[in-house]
Order: sequence, then structure tokens, then C-alpha cells
Amino acid sequence: MIELNSEIKQALNEIDFVKRYEDLSNEYNDLKTPMELRLEVIDVEEVVDTIRDLGYEADFIKKEKYFHIKDIKIREYSFSCNIILFGGMVDLVWIVKKNEELILGSPWGTYSKKLINPKYKIKKPIFGTYDDLEKILQYSFVMFEDLKKALIK
Repeated sequence: MIELNSEIKQALNEIDFVKRYEDLSNEYNDLKTPMELRLEVIDVEEVVDTIRDLGYEADFIKKEKYFHIKDIKIREYSFSCNIILFGGMVDLVWIVKKNEELILGSPWGTYSKKLINPKYKIKKPIFGTYDDLEKILQYSFVMFEDLKKALIK
């Protein structure tokens, strides 16, 4: 397994990524939203509007079926995020480039494996309503902002 960039590893530890992701996963789990209650058909415009209301510009990449948060440039860094909604689950991919070189671009589930143990698994957050999805995204965007601050300090 490829190691995390040392700067990214330090930032993820600094923002307590693993605990926060576990908290999110535990709050929005399959006990709260069993399979039959999951929101599987997504209204793209509603999700784009929700993302916009949370302060980000997003496009839906139809061919690959994900939402892409447009690049945010801060000094030598470029930050973006892909949001994959499938089967009532949320998968997030943070993309970080430093001086145009990719230093992070994997799904959230791989970070804990690289920080703790290759067998360590945190389940994706699950949603059954747009309200749940908005809360999941809001929480993840706070973490995204914390990551940016940890890297540019």
C-alpha cells in the first residue's frame, strides 16, 4: 500500500481525521438508515443546490456519476473534492495538489487504513433523506476547511 505524503499525514492527524470520520460514520449508519430507507435515486440539482448553500461550487460529472467541488487555490495549494453518492452512501475524495503535484487523491476510507492499519475500516456514512445528506456534507466540509488550514499554516 502506498504511504501517505508526510505533509498530508501530519495534517490528517492534526485535524483528528480518523476519530471525526468514525463519529460521522457512527452517526449516519445502517442502524439509523437500513437498506430499504436509503435514498438511492438522487436529484442532481437538489444536491448541487445543497452544496452551493454550504458555500461551494460543484458540477455533476455525469459520465462518472460524481459531484466535483471546483478547485480552490490557496498559495501553492489547490484543493478540490469529489462526492460520490451511491446506494444511499456518501464517499468522499479529497484532492490536494501542491505546486501542481498531486499529494492526495484517494477516497476517505483509505486514509484510516494508511494512518492506522491496512485492515482498519470505517464504513461510509449512509443517508435516507436530503436533510441527512446535507448534514453529512456540512460536517465533511468543516473537516475539509480544517485540512486546508492545517496545510497552509
